[in-house]
Amino acid sequence: MSAPRGLLALLAAPLLLGAPAEAQNGGANQPRLVPSVSHRNIEIRYQFSGEELLLFGAIVQPGGRVPQGRTDIAVVLKGPMEPIVVREKQKVAGIWMNVGRVRFRSAPAFYAVASSRPLREIIDERTAAIYELGLQNLQLSPGGGAGPAEMRRFESGFVEQRRREQLYIENPRGVEMTEGVLYAAHISIPARVPVGNYTAETFLIRDGRVIAAAAREIRIEKIGFEGFVARAAERWSFAYGIVGVAISLSLGWGASAAFRRS
Repeated sequence: MSAPRGLLALLAAPLLLGAPAEAQNGGANQPRLVPSVSHRNIEIRYQFSGEELLLFGAIVQPGGRVPQGRTDIAVVLKGPMEPIVVREKQKVAGIWMNVGRVRFRSAPAFYAVASSRPLREIIDERTAAIYELGLQNLQLSPGGGAGPAEMRRFESGFVEQRRREQLYIENPRGVEMTEGVLYAAHISIPARVPVGNYTAETFLIRDGRVIAAAAREIRIEKIGFEGFVARAAERWSFAYGIVGVAISLSLGWGASAAFRRS
């Protein structure tokens, strides 16, 4: 879905007047990014079926000059960071069993990258690895205990599994640019997205390197009854487990009693 040009101009017009200094990292003679997002908070309610997040903004040239040369934009949304244990199953004597495991100290529960062109066409491999641009460049912080070849195999399997679950996404043409000044990226938030704090990073790329970057924080949280259940499970896990078992037993007893009467 592409944003109408008039809408982008309306949204970006006030941003062109000024930008918060903390959002910029370009030098005095480099362009600056003025980013914004359509939702700073995404609320997960009953029957939440997903959301589309719009990340948009402007590229401000030093001295108000006309953009020179071609630039590209890459946008990354990721978070929350969490430890992950990846297990490998194999069939042993006709039974599926866990035969191996690797722990990663820190991995994003959700990762999406959108760019104006395929990443391999706009940025060199070393720079892409530094900024973790692309699924193949994710730094998963292995916890040790496995050799390099085995670690790469587990990393590849983990990323592929998350990709199938639509929790790791790469869209090589997900950013629309207008006259080298305005940009807009659409990122789909799936229904099963984890709650927590996310970071939306925007990178301005020219000649294979990042010349400016900016970030915004986004919060995804459950509210209403779903939020109460999630908070209860986190804060009072023991009581939550007991209540869950009690409810299951009650439902089972009720079902068996109804069956006996019928």
